Parts: sequence; structure tokens; C-alpha cells
Amino acid sequence: MTSIPELQSPQLPSPTFSVSHQKLELDIDLLTRRLKGRTEILINPHSKDLKTVRLNCRQSDIRRVTAGNKHCPNVVYEEPYSKTTLRWDAGVHQHHLLRRKIEGQLKNPPEEELVINLPKSFKIEDVDPFSIAASTPLGARSSVGLNSKEDHLGEASSARTAVEQDLRYKPFPIVIDFEISQIRDGIQFVGWESEDLRYPHAYTKSFSAPGKACCLFPCIDSLAARCTWEISIKCSKTIGDALSPPRLNMVNGTGSGVNGVHKDIVNSALDSFQSNMSAEDQALELVVICTGDLTDEVDDHAVPTKKTSIFSCTSPLSAQQLGFAIGPFEHVDLAEFRDGAEDDKLGQNAVPLHGFCLPGRTEDLRNTCLPMAKAIDFFTLEYGSYPFSNYKLCFVDDISPEIIHTGFLSICSNNLLFPADIIEPLERTSRQLIHALASQWMGVSVIPKEPTDTWVVVGIAFFMTDAFLRKLFGKNDYGFRQKQTMDRVVDLDVGRPSIYDTGAVAGLDPFEAKFLELKAPLVLSILDRRFTKTGSASGLSRTISRVFMNATVGDLANGAISTAYFAKTCEKLGHAKLESFFAQWVYGAGCPRFRVAQKFNKKKNVVEMLITQIQVEPPDRDLESHTFMRDVSEEVHNIYAGPLQPVFTGPMTICIHEADGSPYEHLIEIKEAVTKVDINYNTKYKRLKRSKRQKERIVTAGGVDYNPDANDDVLLYCLGDVLQSEEEIQQWRLADWSKEAEEQMSQESYEWIRMDSNFEWICRIQMTMAGYMYLSQLQQDKDVVAQYESVQFMAAQNHHPLISTIMLRTLMDPRYFHGIRTAAAAALVKHAKEGDMDWLGLFHLEKAFQYFFCYNDSPMPRPNDFSDRAAYFIQCEIPKAIAKVRDAYGRSPIRARTFLLDKLKFNDNSDNEFSDCHYLATLIEGLSEAMASKPPLGSDSENDFTFAENDGDDIRFQNSCLEEIDRYRRADEWFPSFHNILSCTALNSTRILSRAGIISPNPSHLIQYTRDGTADDLRLNAFSNLFDMGLLNKSHAVLRWFLYAMGTDPSPYFRNQAFHLLGKYLGTLAIGSTADKEAEQQQQDSLIIEQESSTDARKADLARRTTVAGALAALREEVKDNDTLKRGLWTAITSPALSFAEIKDLLDLCAQLYKEESSMLLKLKYPRYWQCRKVGRDSHQTFAQTSSSSSSSPSAPSSATTITPQYPTSVGVGGQERRRSRSNNRKCSHNHLSHAPATDTDTAIGEEITV
Repeated sequence: MTSIPELQSPQLPSPTFSVSHQKLELDIDLLTRRLKGRTEILINPHSKDLKTVRLNCRQSDIRRVTAGNKHCPNVVYEEPYSKTTLRWDAGVHQHHLLRRKIEGQLKNPPEEELVINLPKSFKIEDVDPFSIAASTPLGARSSVGLNSKEDHLGEASSARTAVEQDLRYKPFPIVIDFEISQIRDGIQFVGWESEDLRYPHAYTKSFSAPGKACCLFPCIDSLAARCTWEISIKCSKTIGDALSPPRLNMVNGTGSGVNGVHKDIVNSALDSFQSNMSAEDQALELVVICTGDLTDEVDDHAVPTKKTSIFSCTSPLSAQQLGFAIGPFEHVDLAEFRDGAEDDKLGQNAVPLHGFCLPGRTEDLRNTCLPMAKAIDFFTLEYGSYPFSNYKLCFVDDISPEIIHTGFLSICSNNLLFPADIIEPLERTSRQLIHALASQWMGVSVIPKEPTDTWVVVGIAFFMTDAFLRKLFGKNDYGFRQKQTMDRVVDLDVGRPSIYDTGAVAGLDPFEAKFLELKAPLVLSILDRRFTKTGSASGLSRTISRVFMNATVGDLANGAISTAYFAKTCEKLGHAKLESFFAQWVYGAGCPRFRVAQKFNKKKNVVEMLITQIQVEPPDRDLESHTFMRDVSEEVHNIYAGPLQPVFTGPMTICIHEADGSPYEHLIEIKEAVTKVDINYNTKYKRLKRSKRQKERIVTAGGVDYNPDANDDVLLYCLGDVLQSEEEIQQWRLADWSKEAEEQMSQESYEWIRMDSNFEWICRIQMTMAGYMYLSQLQQDKDVVAQYESVQFMAAQNHHPLISTIMLRTLMDPRYFHGIRTAAAAALVKHAKEGDMDWLGLFHLEKAFQYFFCYNDSPMPRPNDFSDRAAYFIQCEIPKAIAKVRDAYGRSPIRARTFLLDKLKFNDNSDNEFSDCHYLATLIEGLSEAMASKPPLGSDSENDFTFAENDGDDIRFQNSCLEEIDRYRRADEWFPSFHNILSCTALNSTRILSRAGIISPNPSHLIQYTRDGTADDLRLNAFSNLFDMGLLNKSHAVLRWFLYAMGTDPSPYFRNQAFHLLGKYLGTLAIGSTADKEAEQQQQDSLIIEQESSTDARKADLARRTTVAGALAALREEVKDNDTLKRGLWTAITSPALSFAEIKDLLDLCAQLYKEESSMLLKLKYPRYWQCRKVGRDSHQTFAQTSSSSSSSPSAPSSATTITPQYPTSVGVGGQERRRSRSNNRKCSHNHLSHAPATDTDTAIGEEITV
């Protein structure tokens, strides 16, 4: 259930041999989930003493093994999944016993399950130095009978591994015949159940975790064990053929059915299945998409309804980098979106690009994958040739994670597809798909040498992705996202290990990998800027292309890159020493924070600057429910913060915008914690005019005619100059600078100063610069990062009419990037205050929405028109901001709630070519949060709060809001929105309003969405809301149902997300809910504690909120008597639907919750004693005694305890002793029957004995 697996060390798993080629033949029965296979592995021995070959293999039944055409009778193999249960009535307290059984499969890398002992008669021969086998490994393959084609000799010989280059002993093939009677892991089957109405298809799950690839075929399951492949996959030709009943009459030579199920039952289920599928659907052809090049597709002569697809992969790949999908996929040639100019430039180097999707999604595929052709051409020209012959994207259901990276092929989730009328997912989905393409270069072709080198692979792949997105979406979008990412990294990188150390624990929790994805490309981006600063025009791109070239020609051993190799290549091509850079940003942890003070020295004509660098110690923070399981994992695995950097050093660019309007850049070197620098001042202008409006007012006040064409002084004027007329100022209630501020501005010698103007640091900078300088930076600096910094500064200030005016003008100016405008809209919330502000910020938000999206002088919204993406984002952001407006008591004002209700009620999307589902979801969510706002407990207004009519918040208004929300929920059931977003938002509203006491909790309303067959996202949303409403603590039935669904649902995506929901639920139990915290705080504020005995309890409560140990202790106390949780967890652990990775996650969870108990619960059924009583003249009634007087208490424990049941005897007719075991109250007629008296050894039926 961990979506991001741990990376294993790409060391060769055995020094005694290697694999140079593997041939794989698979015959897959899609309906019964059976597989027959044969693999031929070409072994390169490293020694003549090789006697044993160890391979990874799971869930297979090994039929036959030969080595060099000699049968291997001595093969050791135990199917690992047979160990996933204990053979007695165990429970969660025996989790350690189950872990002990499967410990070898949970290791990283896992232990080899298949041990092949070579026959004594088998001899390893030296290679003849004059033979073909000595010159090329492919000659060795042909000499042992592998079906290699001559036309692939040249290409494959250029891809030889380092082991093949030093071939000393003659390779030999090991051939293994195997079967899988029921595929449990490795392949995900979707739509093959009669109740599942989706198109049937199947695909390989993520093999990136150790032990995944060997679930389907014997292999060396290691990222470093790379070889060439030949793959043959046999399956049915059409869906109808896969569902053909005659095929079910004979399985394994018997007519009894499939997997022990009677054939009549199976055929009856098939009839029901086929009745739900039209003849047209049954005729759909099943397409096989696989790693490698499709070389042939042949019909099966023995079974005419089957076909075999043959793929060849001449580029060395590991078993973990293979993947395939089978289904009725439709093909889209994505190369048709390639520009003619690019096609001519690339010529024969243009890479074929293919997209595959399920029927009916081709238009969505075209829309989603539109930029892929441009991306692959950009990468090819910028970084070097594509490492494979073609690239394929295949979209499937139920996949987890959303994209699986394999050679030649990316298997993606259908959730990533979106139609042309959906706006929201464009940037996010494009980045995911382009990163999948970049991973073919860095991640599949080139791999990390050690887990700690993962940051190089992750960083370069995302650096390439961002480089193309900069070209696709523009510099403003790129700079804005980089700034937001930097701010997030600075916040997160406190008390964390370095990115070098994080790679080794990337599989511990999804957050570890996510943090690596954030910081690693950011580190490379600042390295790229420093290269560019020193004169390297190509920056880091040249280094990356050199890495790919070295991997292609074989200079990069096994295609594995290390941090040291990457640093050395950067130094060589960048002509700079980078020891300190890598020591600080790669091997070191944390991010610097700067405080800057500046002053203009008129006497020296310099700007004096004092730059102080500070490092932040990890603060004491309260635990949070959604991060609790991550905190526990880090605590258990001893993941601590990296060493605190004493000081970060390096060059920094300071840009001073002087009075003449020119930016002057100055490069300084940060070497110490405190840096003092004097920067020369260049301009001679002393008096500034901040804007054209200011100049007009100053000139008019002096009685002089204003000539705008005159050049007698410098006029600095740029963005944000809207709403300048006197009429507009009055209508919009705008404020202006005071005379004192204007006088102070006129005395300044420079406009503003920007630290790190070239974005060469990951840091946070606090400057003592006047507010009007930030305004100049916002209005005159063309860099979107500078503008965003100005908005951030003003958003942090106290509410003021002037700041509200500035933010409004920024929002209203369409020349700003839409991210700056939405940030300004969010900042206006702070200025929506009553009292002296008179709700000015709210007025500005309402006025701006009316100006852009309503009829003139009317609050009635115009029909939606989302053709302008920037305007769409503004239309969504303003209602979000209005929903956050609160009065002095924390309640949303009635005008804000009415605004949201009106926009929701009168929304008109009839003439819009785009869907409004995300916009409606924004309105519903905002209205729910506004309705749920109320005065905090114990406030002065609590007793005076009423639903008065003049307040407008009466029952009718509430009902009107609830009806409107429910109307959209019901409409979504008939006409589903994109990913059921309206239904999900309506369920969230139910949770928000019920927790606020607006409506009564109704669990049945949410539970109906948790049924099987409901869309996964909607189902998970319903479970999440049940958790947040605290219903799992109140209803064991809901918890039981959730745990059952988590353990048995066939979708790995659902199981993975459900596991994270369980972690959040346990986190809430451990640290307490938010409502509990507020109530307790209120109680502490209002009560006087008279007894000191409560001190210990308060300390324990503080510990559970601030320390992992305290929270775990509280959690164990909470769940120790919860039998529903215990049974549900153990049932999930022993479920046949779970993989080893999922079992490991649950066992880790049990290890934290429950104490180990090495005990066994035995249930012994003893014979019951018969009694007879007379019921008539000639008849007797016999019945069983249901209890006895014996004691079942165990004796004192000893080193070896043996239980020997003592069976009592019954003496029957003629003195014969016989044991009797019958059911209760069984009646019979006897003339004579006696009953032996009970003895001390008598035990009741089903008595439980603990050993």
C-alpha cells in the first residue's frame, strides 16, 4: 500500500554468474487468471565452480528445469505466498510470528526463492578465443540454440553489458517451465467479473519494488541485473474468445471445472457476464502492448481463438523495467501532432509515438497527450537521442501509482485523461506525462548506482520536465511555479535529512519521495543558473546530454550513475569547483534564511548592506493526524535531521533599481554568517515620481499645465495603473498615499532592491524595505517572481485601505500573470474587516467579480465563458476568497453567504463550451465553509447569537442553501461530472455542516456511497468523511466494513488510498481530534484546577500531542480493547488479495499497535456425552450434554508444553466401550443406554486453550 517503493541497491545479486539474455513465453488465460510460461535464461558463469543458480520466483508451480539440455532434478522451491497465513487461530498479537515466516520476502533485496542445483554431469567450458562466442555474446546465444535474428546483431552488440565484455566461460541456458494456477500479484485484472461493467483488460503492476517482477516469471529481480529480452505473450484474440464457454469444459485434463468450481456454475456465471456485453463489444480485438518492438504476431494453430505477440528488446533492461498490457485498446498515432518543421529537422531520428486507451476515450487521449510529440522532439534535440526505438502510452483502470515507468512504455491511469472541455487538470497532468517521458532517459535507461544516488535520477528527470514546460507554458508560469516550490521546500526542509540520504528511505512513506521530487530539481535549477552566470551558455543541459551519451556508448557502467560521477562531470564541463555546492545542497540539509538591512550613504554615494544568515533549529511542533504515520515510520527507522549547516556560501546577485529606472546588478560572495558590503550608486537623479497619476496631481496642484510628452524628468510607470480617474476612485472606494508618504518617497535615492534576483539560492529573505518600494517592485519589475514577492509582503501586513487598493488594482489589471492576480485576490481577505475598514476588502472582491462576470450595475452573473483561462482562474478565486471572510466573532457575514448562494443558484453554463463542474465545486465548498462558520466557544457573542430575520441567517436561508447543494448532488447522479467532483464536494459539505451542527449527522447517507461498484474516488471520499465525522468510533460496523473493503477490494488504487485513510484515522485516535483540542482548551481557560493529581494527566496529554512516543502510548491504550479493529486488521493481513508489500505495511502497523504474544489459541472439540430419558411407555429420548464440570485452565508453563486430549468413554450395551460424537438434541430410540459420569478431564465443546 506504499505507492512509492524502496529502491534496492543496484549491485549484481550474485558474483558467481550474470544474465545476458532472457527469453520469456507467457500463455495467459485472462478469465481464470491462469498462466503457463516458459523462460530461457542465458547464464554467463564467472567461475568454473558454479554449482548453484539462485533466482527469484513467486506464486509459480515449477514443472521442469533444464540446464544446457540436461534435466535438473535437484531444485529447491517453496511458494512464498503459501507462508502468508498461520495454521492456527492467530491474531494481531502474533504479527511477529507471521513476519518471521515471510521475512526473506520482505527484505530489500528479497531472498532468492528458487535454488537450482546443477547436475553433477554438467560442466562449464572455457570459451574458444577464436569462436564467435568469444567476440560477441550473441554468438554465444546462437551457439546454445537461442532464436536470435541476424538483423539484430549490430544493434544488440552495441548494447553489451560490462559483464558480457569480459566473457571467459561459455554461456549456457537454463530453461524453466512453470504455471500459475491463480495470479495473485504481478498482473491487475479489470472488468473480468460479471458485476464489473468496465471493458475487460489486464496489465502488469509496478515492478519497481523488489519481488514484483518475479511474481510472473523466474528471474533476477534486481534493478542492476540488466539484459536483453525476447518476450512472447499468448492470449485470446477477442473479448468474446476470452469468455468462450467451451474453453472451460477442460482444465488440466478434467471436466470438473476451473479452480475447483463446477463447470455448470462457471458457465452460468459466464452467461450472465456475456448478457451484459453486446456482440459488438465481444468482437473487440484484444491488443497486446509490451516493452520492446513488436516483431511478429501469429495465430495459434492448435487453438484458433488465440494469438501470440512477439516483442524484442535489444536494449539492456532489468526485469523490474518490463511491462505489458492486454485489452481492447484503441490506437492513436500521437506523432500526428508533430510540427512539420520539427519533423524535417529530426528526419529519421523522429521517434514513433503511440497512445492506447480503452474504447470511447480516443478524443480524451488526443487532448491529454497533445504536447507529447513536442516534448519528445525537444528532449531529443536538447539532451540527445531517445534511448529506445519507440515510445508508447497506455491508459488503464485501477492503477497505483498513477504512472508505471517501464522500458518503451508508460502505463498510466485513466484518471489522467480529461476531455477538451475540462480546464483544471491541464498543467498537473501535462507535467506528469512529460515526466513519464523524461523518465525513459533518466530512470529507465539510466538508473541510480546506489539508493542514495536516487536524487540525481529524480532531479534530472524533473529538471528536463520543467525545461520543456517553460517552453510550453511560458516563462511566467515557470518562474511562478519555481517560486512556489522554493517556498514550500524552505518550509518543509526543517529537521529533515539531506536529499542524498533521503534516497535510501524513499519507500518509507510517500512524503519522502515527494520531498525528493520537490528539492532535487530545484537544486539542479540553481546549479544551472550558476553555470549560466559563469559563462556556460548551455548551462546544465550540456552535462545532462554528456551523461546520456556516456550511457549509450557504455562509459557509464551498467547505465548506473552515482553522485560522485555526476559531480565530476559537472565540474569538468562547467569549469568550476563544486565541492562546497554539493556539500551544502546535496550532502547537507536545510535551507538558509537571510535578514537584510540596507542604507544609502549620501556622503560615500554607496548603498551599505548588512546581510545576516541564520539557520533554523527544528521547532517543537504538534503532531497532526494526516502525518502521524510518517512521523512514526521516521521514528522507528531512526531517520533524523541532517547536520545543521553553519553557513551557506556562494555567489548572490543583488539588483538595485536606481532613480533613472535602470536595474544595476552586483555580484557578491556570501562567505560568512554576517556579510557587509558597500555597493556603488550610479545615477544622479534625486527626485522620483512614482506614477503618472502622482505626477498629474503634483503638477496640477502647482497650477502648471501637464505635458505628458515632455522629457524633463524620469517617469517610472508600468503595471497596476488601472482605476485612476476621480470617478473610479470614488466608486471603488480607493485610497492613496498620504502627503507624508509621498514626501518620504521623493527623498529616496533608489526605487527598490532585489536580493538573489537571478534565483541562485533556495532560501527565504527578509528585507527592511519600505512598503512603497515593494509597490514599485510590483508595478515596475517585469519578473513574475519579484511581483509575487511584493504580493507576499503586502499580504503579511495589517489591514489597511491603501493595501486593499493596491491588491485590487493588481487583481483588475489583466497584464499581470494570473497567478499574481489570484494571489492578490486571496490577500484581500485580510482587509475584509468591519469597523474602521467597513468591509472594504469584501467590497473590492464583490465589485471586481461584478465588473468581470456580471451584468452592468447588477449582481446577476452573466452566462459562463471560460475561453480565457486567466479569467477562469480569477472567477474561481474570488468566491474562494469571499468564503473566507469573517467578522470579529469568526462568522461569515450574511452578504458573503448571500453572494455565494446567488452565484450558485443563478449559474448559467448553457452557452459555454467548457464544463463548469470545478467552478461549481468551488462555490459549493465555499458556501459550506461560510455556513459552518460560527463564533468560537465561550466568546462574548455566544449567548447573544440568534437566527434573527434581520441577520438573514434564518432557517429558510439555511434550507435554501442545503437544497441548492443537494440539487447539484442529485444532478451529478444522473449526469456525472468529471471524476464525480460535484458528488464528492457535496459529501464534503455534509461533513462540514454536520460537524458545525448545522445539520444532523446521517451516516446512512454516506455509507450508501461506500458500496462496491461505486467509483473509487467517490467511495474513498465517503469513507474519509465518515472518519472525519468520528463515526468509526461510534459504529464498529462501519469500521468492520472499511477494513473488509481495504483487505478484499480488487483495486490496488483503492487499497492503497484506504490504507492511508486508516493511518489518518489512527492518527486522530493517537493525538485527539480538533474538536477535542478546542473543547479541552476552552475547559482549561474557564475552569480552575484544584487538584494537583491532574498534572500527570496533563503531561501525558501534552506528550501525546507533541511526541511520537506519547502519541503511540495513547494510541495503544485507545485500541487495546477494540476487537473489531483487531479482527479486521488480521483478516486484511491474511487476505489473498494483498501483495507482500501490502502485508508488510499492515504488519508494520500491528507492530506499533499491539504487543507481541508468542501464544497459540487452540480450540479442541471433545465428544459429547449422551443421556437417555423416558418419554413414553416404549420409547426413550437421547440427547447430548452441552456442558461439563472440567477445568480448561492450562498448567504452569514449561520449556515444552504438550497437550494430550483425554477422551472420555461411554459404556454401551454388553459392556463395550465406544466413543460417540453426535450433534445436539439428536433423537433416537433405544431400549438400553447408560451414561458414564463426568470426570475431571471432561471439557466442553470448543473449549479454548492458550499455549
